[in-house]
This record gives sequence, structure tokens and C-alpha cells, in this order.
Amino acid sequence: MNDARTRQAVRAVALLEAAKGALVVLAGLGVLPLLHRHAQAIAEALVAHLHLNPAKHYPRVLIDAAGRLEDTRLSVLAGVALLYAAMRFLEAYGLWRSRRWAEWFAALSGAIYIPLELEHLARHRDALSLAVLALNVLVVGFMVYVLFRERRSAPPHEAR
Repeated sequence: MNDARTRQAVRAVALLEAAKGALVVLAGLGVLPLLHRHAQAIAEALVAHLHLNPAKHYPRVLIDAAGRLEDTRLSVLAGVALLYAAMRFLEAYGLWRSRRWAEWFAALSGAIYIPLELEHLARHRDALSLAVLALNVLVVGFMVYVLFRERRSAPPHEAR
């Protein structure tokens, strides 16, 4: 792969990471206000819409859990989502600007998820789980390729 194509592919990974961050931000903006104000009412409406008996075990568990959501839990969830989105945006910026630290970060942060995705695929054998795993393995493999390709092509260090 030549330098221009490698740079384009790295920028495609940057766009993917930025999209992940944007998705988390949009989900947070859309869901958290609803949960914060009317979580139990939303759960009850969902149970009714699905024609489930609210007295049965699982619908009741959902309604009770929604009623117990606390501001602290939502704040922690929002903080974690914000941190995740910020990391994705920072990684996207670094990849777009061809920063070596971002290449390492992309390879390592992607590799962390592979065991979790394998476990998920073992429990839920579906096309989406397989596609997510395949895309992540592809991105991690490509970033490792970029890191070691640049390492081989770098001039040797001079002796001091």
C-alpha cells in the first residue's frame, strides 16, 4: 500500500472513530433527558405498547428498575459516555493529523475489545456481532501494519 492510500485508510479509521463518538453524544442527548424525567412512565408505556402483562415478572422488573433510576447513576453514566466520546474524538483528531500516539491508541484501544466481542459472538451468533468483530480486527490489524510499516521505513537512529 502506498503512502497516499495508507493515509486515506487512516483517515477512514479517524472518521469511524469520530462517528462512534458522535453516536454516543447523540444517544446521550436523546436518551438521558427522557430517562431522567420519566423513566418509569416510559417503561410502563413500553410494556403496554408491547401488550405485556405488567404484573408478570420481567415487565415488572423493567418498570421497577426504571423507577429506581437515580440522578447519581445517570450522572455517572453521562460522565462515562462523555469520557468515551472525548477519547474517540481525540483519537480521530490524532489519526487525521497523522500522529503516532493516535496510531498506537487506535491499535491498543481496539484490541481491548476483541476478547469481549469474541465472548459476545460465542453467546449471540448473529451477523451483526460477527461484522463488529471483523471490522474491529480489520482496524486493529491495519493500525498495527501502519505502526510497523512506518517503523521499518524510518531512518536508523544515529549513535550518540
